Amino acid sequence: MVVNTQGPDSNDASAGHPGDQLGLPPTGPGSLAPWSRRILALFIDWGIASVISLAWFDYNVWVTLGIFLLIHVVLVGLLGVSLGKRLARIQVVRLHQNAPASVPGPLWALVRALLLLLVVPAVVVSPDGRALHDKIAGTVQVVM
Repeated sequence: MVVNTQGPDSNDASAGHPGDQLGLPPTGPGSLAPWSRRILALFIDWGIASVISLAWFDYNVWVTLGIFLLIHVVLVGLLGVSLGKRLARIQVVRLHQNAPASVPGPLWALVRALLLLLVVPAVVVSPDGRALHDKIAGTVQVVM
């Protein structure tokens, strides 16, 4: 039996805090957003899309999906937050190597939202704490 006497391996995802591999602080603004806030924001955004669809489009499922997609592409793409994310106090940022984080932009917000609608990428979580749709888009959800 081999015992590691030099502490946790720096490549081990369990070492450190959530978001440590991404260079995020352990707590406070800029830290990895907890799942409870992410799910709350998702439900709020879906609720807003549903209310709009119900009021003007007889709750057509395709219109609801389109409104949800539009909310995410425009608001998350340009501002980094949707209404639900703002209320949950989280922001989506795109990580750049050797550069400060920035808003994702409409193209990456579209990629991210389309993957989110597929559901599976949203529930597959990588060791760094991001869901697959965020990992593919190069984004992370952080506390505001």
